[in-house]
Amino acid sequence: MDHPAENEVAVDEATLEDDADDAPEVDIPAKPEIPEVVPVLPVRNVVVYPGTVMPLTVGREKSKRLIDDVLAGSKLVAIFTQRHEDVEDPSIDNVYRVGTAAQVLKLLRSGDGAHTLLVHGIVRLGLEDFVATDPYWKAKVHVHEDREESSTELEALAYSARRVAAEVIELSPNVPEEALQVLHSIDQPAALADFLAANLSLDVVQKQELLETFDVADRLRKINATLQNQLEVLRLAAKIQTDVRSQIDRTQREYYLQEQMKAIQRELGETDSRAAEIEELRARLKQADMPEGVEREAQRELQRLERLAPGSPENGIIRDYLDWLTELPWNKETSERIDLDEAERILDEDHFGLDRVKRHILEHLAVRKLKPDGKSQILCFVGPPGVGKTSIATSISRALGREFARIALGGVRDEADIRGHRRTYIGAYPGRIIQEIRKVGVRNPVILLDELDKLGADFRGDPASALLEVLDPEQNHTFTDHYLGVPFDLSRVLFIATANYMEPVAAALRDRMDVIELSGYTTAEKMEIAKRYLVKRQMDDNGLADKSVKITDDALLAVIEKHTREPGVRTLNRRLGAIARGLAARVARGKKITTAVKETDLAPFLGPPRYEREVASRIAVPGVATGLAYTPVGGEIIFVEATIMPGRGSFALTGQLGDVMRESAHAALSLIRSHAKEFGVDSETLAKSDIHIHVPAGAIPKDGPSAGVAMLTALISLLQNRRVKPTVGMTGEITLRGLVLPIGGVKEKTLAAHRAGLSTVILPKRNGPDLEDVPAEVREKMKFVLVERVEDVLKAALEPLAGSGKAKRAKATARPKAKKARKPAPKRAKRAAGSSRPKPAGRSASGRGAARPTARAARGR
Repeated sequence: MDHPAENEVAVDEATLEDDADDAPEVDIPAKPEIPEVVPVLPVRNVVVYPGTVMPLTVGREKSKRLIDDVLAGSKLVAIFTQRHEDVEDPSIDNVYRVGTAAQVLKLLRSGDGAHTLLVHGIVRLGLEDFVATDPYWKAKVHVHEDREESSTELEALAYSARRVAAEVIELSPNVPEEALQVLHSIDQPAALADFLAANLSLDVVQKQELLETFDVADRLRKINATLQNQLEVLRLAAKIQTDVRSQIDRTQREYYLQEQMKAIQRELGETDSRAAEIEELRARLKQADMPEGVEREAQRELQRLERLAPGSPENGIIRDYLDWLTELPWNKETSERIDLDEAERILDEDHFGLDRVKRHILEHLAVRKLKPDGKSQILCFVGPPGVGKTSIATSISRALGREFARIALGGVRDEADIRGHRRTYIGAYPGRIIQEIRKVGVRNPVILLDELDKLGADFRGDPASALLEVLDPEQNHTFTDHYLGVPFDLSRVLFIATANYMEPVAAALRDRMDVIELSGYTTAEKMEIAKRYLVKRQMDDNGLADKSVKITDDALLAVIEKHTREPGVRTLNRRLGAIARGLAARVARGKKITTAVKETDLAPFLGPPRYEREVASRIAVPGVATGLAYTPVGGEIIFVEATIMPGRGSFALTGQLGDVMRESAHAALSLIRSHAKEFGVDSETLAKSDIHIHVPAGAIPKDGPSAGVAMLTALISLLQNRRVKPTVGMTGEITLRGLVLPIGGVKEKTLAAHRAGLSTVILPKRNGPDLEDVPAEVREKMKFVLVERVEDVLKAALEPLAGSGKAKRAKATARPKAKKARKPAPKRAKRAAGSSRPKPAGRSASGRGAARPTARAARGR
């Protein structure tokens, strides 16, 4: 142990030099040059100041080896005070960064193995880094010189400090008489400040603060303030002793001390609120029922708080930290009830449809019921906006009887939002996970991580990477928030995530979750949702609950088909809200309102229809085909337009197409050129003509390979002067061999075709099983043509050739083989059924006949 010697008195170097007779063996050498790397002696509970001579007790083996080497050499050592006295082998973070260079004047060895040193402080040092820790500590340092400018203020501060210190010495019974002589012998203000700082009754933190005050005037101001406080205490102590001594017998020493403290508090006009506060914290720590390791850390911080001076800035930091530890539910949880029939009833009550999703949820709940101590599976609901992802999470919370918390991740770019800030920062606080758990007050809530795909990343870290531990059942039982610094068990939390699409989510994060996809609603499902939930909610919200207002089925259908075009029901809810507000305005004016809103009544509330089924008019000319695309907000239809003009065989692509989509267009043209004769196309006409393909909605980026069949069909339609059937939509990737390859997002694309009024959808044959997930009512109303080659696509998509002589372009390009296209289209293909496994690939946008995605690029397939 390296401690100050008992009853230490710091002596100024001038006194030792003047009084050679009293200590002939202790010589103060001239001030040496401080090297860049010096041996370091960490000490506990003592601060050494420049210009003072102090005894130190050395007990650590490393310190003994250091002293042996130093005495054999320059006798120069750097003394730094430890932050925590219980650390036996301190690192650079366990010592203060400002210390003192000192010379060893004398070494006394005792029989018990401890060494006593007499050291002389030379100059302040700044600690840069440890360069060695074995066999003892060595560090790279730099010298801190005092900032001292001679002035009248400085002389006044030194005079005041010397005068008050002299009075303190006179009132202090245990200070030797020589101290007053030493005080008057010091002329320099800096030396006076250091001498007084070394001998003041201050704790280590306050003494270290004085050591780190490099401006001499500031140091003297702090010392003057401390001396004034001590002087007041000594004066009061003298008064109290005079008042109490006459009332207390010498045998009642203990009672005397208690009365003395009470008298001091009475004179100061305060009670010991700090002691009461610490006792309150100690009681709260016992009641918090913390794990053993956490409680040990909390008790250590509480002991630090007890040792700190009341004015220390760390008081508030430690108090806030202990408040967080005591308020977290370490072992408090909600008793879980899992009744599958009740859970099914709640899910059906809150949501219409979504049978596959509900079945999946009930299966998870069944597993939890059979194995309550099993690891919680992380669920992730993926689908376009407005399909009920967030509300399903609240329904799960209600079915389990658990507390519910929601964390919006949209726009979060700082890792500290998940893991918290370290306590070294001012204003630090825990991350959102710990905050929400503290708010709900139990350790097993349902926590919704909303908009997982909207997470960002910048120089402050990657929040998605921080979520890897949170969402991993194998690791989250020891989740450590940076602010808490102790593990908190998240294994009891049921995490549910939501996203519009999974492409931006990191692969490692996707691997930790069970992804459940929610596709858009059909028109019939939207009708039921509106009748069961939305209409009633809007009437209640707008003060029409007692008016018995109904909206007829025809009116609801018109709102769905002519005023909205979306996979979810958010826009539908807003349109119904507009109707309800219009009716509320009439009621507020005292006008009569109809109790049954019909289709003919919609115009005053919603204006003219926003969407019309204009697919037929858009592709009424050759060279235009209808494609199907998948976006983050659901399926959409796109129009591919092609035109030809005299030129030199160039090929232009417009509409802000991505690289993959451009390659699909080039593949389509190359396929036509290489099989011009089979397709009935004149090669010479192709060589002497320029072709231009455009995909409308040019402000929105588009990409993906699934528009290949639509581009090929548009080109053949143009070159053969044959129109594409107006009710046919298509999707699929093509190859140079004429094969049609499978794509993703079949369900979403099919629903988009149904919303747009298409009756036939051409799909790759290998996507046949994906049709199982398409709602039965949509499958019954639509025809699905499954194709393997592009020839099958053209047979199903193109109208028969017009009669010869009616179109000049047909004469120029038609070949005998092309006449076969005049035959009637093949018999309607048998409807197929399958399941959807969409995964984003390309970007696409809609035409005027479909609800356009947001201006943000939308990935399609």
